[in-house]
Amino acid sequence: MSNKNKSYKDKLARDRSFNAISEKFKKNIYGTPKGKIREAILKRDFSQHIPWLDNATAPIRIIDIGGGQGQLAIYLASLGHHITLVDISEDMLQLAKEHVEQAGLSAQFEFIHAPLLALPELELGTFDFVLCHAVLEWLVDQVEAITILSKLVNDAGYLSLMYFNKDAHLFANMVYGNFDYVNQGLHVKQKVGLSPNHPVEPEVVDKALNQENFHRLCKTGVRCFHDYLRELEKGKTQFDDLLALELKYNQQEPYASLGRYTHLLLQAKSRNS
Repeated sequence: MSNKNKSYKDKLARDRSFNAISEKFKKNIYGTPKGKIREAILKRDFSQHIPWLDNATAPIRIIDIGGGQGQLAIYLASLGHHITLVDISEDMLQLAKEHVEQAGLSAQFEFIHAPLLALPELELGTFDFVLCHAVLEWLVDQVEAITILSKLVNDAGYLSLMYFNKDAHLFANMVYGNFDYVNQGLHVKQKVGLSPNHPVEPEVVDKALNQENFHRLCKTGVRCFHDYLRELEKGKTQFDDLLALELKYNQQEPYASLGRYTHLLLQAKSRNS
């Protein structure tokens, strides 16, 4: 085995799949205030910056990498677009297929079981819109992942990248009083089921993206306030008020940088410009 292939397999072995906990994801993320805030923010960001989102004259080619159970992909397909949904987890992919069938949108979908790092080998071509949400924080080589994503975006196409923000993770744990955890560099011996393996340093992402041919359209914090509530129940009982405030402030600093996740929407610079 070559050193290159060995390194690739080592990375895949350390990257995280969710085969065993897909139902836990469904219960703890999707359909909860966390999931609803995330979905509302992404839809808002898309509508603000992508002119063809709901009035394209022809189906747009979209790839959703780490698409999970397909909630956002189904929304985009409902607007008339074709979706390639990729996930490393067979369980997640099966749930997505079931949701797509229930929505009556199967004809607009292609499903691929593969890790992000394997995508160059599949020669899928380029896409008008590339989505990669909550994936980077489970990967060992985040810079390589960004390079792969960049090459999938066609001329003047869009990249939607959302990642678990290490700075906000540190801030939250200080607020919670987890001083030992912070002093240990945010590492624990025993992994928590839905706790990301590799929280993302924003400067690493910014540096990697600066090497690519993109124009940043927006930076948005996802859950700038929700995760810091002293009374968590208010996230449910006063959800509409909370969501309105998230949407009002989450593209302004310092709040944008305090979101537990960071969403970047970028457009590839035209080669002809």
